[in-house]
Amino acid sequence: MTIDSKYALVASPTEEAQTAEAALRERHSFADMADAEAAIVLGGDGFMLQTLHQMLSERRILPVFGMNLGTVGFLMNEWRPDGLEERLSKAKSFTVMPLRMDAVTVEGETVSSPAINEVSLLRETRQTAKLEVMAGDNVVIEELVCDGVIVATPAGSTAYNLSARGPILPMGSNMVALTPISPFRPRRWRGAILPDNTRIAFRVLEPLKRPVSAVADQREVRDVATVEVRLDASLALTLMFDPEHALDERIAREQFIV
Repeated sequence: MTIDSKYALVASPTEEAQTAEAALRERHSFADMADAEAAIVLGGDGFMLQTLHQMLSERRILPVFGMNLGTVGFLMNEWRPDGLEERLSKAKSFTVMPLRMDAVTVEGETVSSPAINEVSLLRETRQTAKLEVMAGDNVVIEELVCDGVIVATPAGSTAYNLSARGPILPMGSNMVALTPISPFRPRRWRGAILPDNTRIAFRVLEPLKRPVSAVADQREVRDVATVEVRLDASLALTLMFDPEHALDERIAREQFIV
């Protein structure tokens, strides 16, 4: 298939991405998003996450080939306007399973949101958070005193999770990382790696005195009382990469960067 019969083109509002979009539209015709079978995304990792979340919310999930016109571009391929049709035909696809966050606020409101990279619980004030942590049906930590805690997917393990000294998870490992942020008690606990089908739940202790927010990628819910995180296989996403720039190899290489 030619590009115009299959792919939609979306771009970040930044000047660089808009210029790149114009250059590609001069060379190719693209399908409307409503009719496309896949999408080309121009921008950085943040815009890629924004685009994927829009697909999840609309329940119209397309394979996505990103080209980096942002900063890090971990979820993106290199920006090259030449040879695009050949690159698309040779691209390697990866399935990314998002998490689902179900948060209940202290006022009783329930908020659900998918998370492609991670779900984070973060203290809202200068006082540390106090959290009860459950894995499966068991309370594994009765009181975690910390600045916060992260549940990260393999795709997100090299992002916020890594900066908090969490482990890098290979693609296809079927694991999630549970990583504390500045833990004070238990002092020696540095996190865990759990099967991705594990139900992970948190109960905020002293939620009025020590308020906590929950963040699913870019969506924040403030003043939470409980948060449950689990894999949502019904929302599988497909990311496409150049064979020499594939996501699994990039994540593996991150383990050797010092």
